[in-house]
Amino acid sequence: MGIFSKEPRSGQVKTRLTPHLLPTEASALYRVALTETIERFSAGPAAPVLCITGRRAWFLRTFPGVALLPQGRGDLGARLARTTAALFAAGGSPVAVVGSDSPDLPLALIEEAFAALATADVATIPCMDGGFALLALRRPTPALFTDIPWSTPKVLAATQARAAELGLCFATVGGWDDLDDIAAMHRLMARSPECATARYARVHLGSCL
Repeated sequence: MGIFSKEPRSGQVKTRLTPHLLPTEASALYRVALTETIERFSAGPAAPVLCITGRRAWFLRTFPGVALLPQGRGDLGARLARTTAALFAAGGSPVAVVGSDSPDLPLALIEEAFAALATADVATIPCMDGGFALLALRRPTPALFTDIPWSTPKVLAATQARAAELGLCFATVGGWDDLDDIAAMHRLMARSPECATARYARVHLGSCL
């Protein structure tokens, strides 16, 4: 399970949460969400690997014992192709990738996505914003990640269309929500009030929400 992760530097993560939050507050919230994501997925069907952007030393110090894999250069498609290939090469099969934007993603949905690969080549958990919270692959498929309009509401549809062009069986499982903006933060707090990210927001960011 590859978790795409950035070092939480102020002004470089969760920028859509500002100006409602200060950049320092947004980066602190990102760190909480990332930590919760790692802890949640550690109990899931595949061991987490942090696919990192930022200082390796920071990740080693903050998450000791968690495997690290640099994302490298390029757009998101190039980085997804590179990291999924590396996860397969390391012995992972099937392989899934997630971000840290859905810290309350249920393990049952993750398990359902993996189960879908019994008959599908690609399985996703769609997000409300037109992207996906998780993408799982039965085998290496780097071409799947080319010509996708990343960071737009068309990501899921374009990925599905690309899979069809490649002759891949594509499955969608349930649906979830990304923590991208203040409205999504409110939805997370209503949906999963006891998750660590929601608790942190209530205690430390309540006046801003």
